Amino acid sequence: MNIVFGILGVVAGAIIVAKSEWIVQNFGSAEWAEQHMGSSGGSRLLYKLIGLAIILFSLLSLAGLMDNILLGIFGKLFTGFAG
Repeated sequence: MNIVFGILGVVAGAIIVAKSEWIVQNFGSAEWAEQHMGSSGGSRLLYKLIGLAIILFSLLSLAGLMDNILLGIFGKLFTGFAG
């Protein structure tokens, strides 16, 4: 099942990256992105970065590395809850 969700995530991320102009035209621009990431291309850049993040996390999940990375980053926060 991990393989199916990983492939779907990569495809969804690629569609978001490729169709960022369509997303901006249909859903509008993000004001925060326009202020902080550029004058007229900030929303497109934000959508492309979101798509790339989805692709990255999907590939990590597909390879079975997501659990190790999440435990490495957030593992110290949850040590008191075990046992």
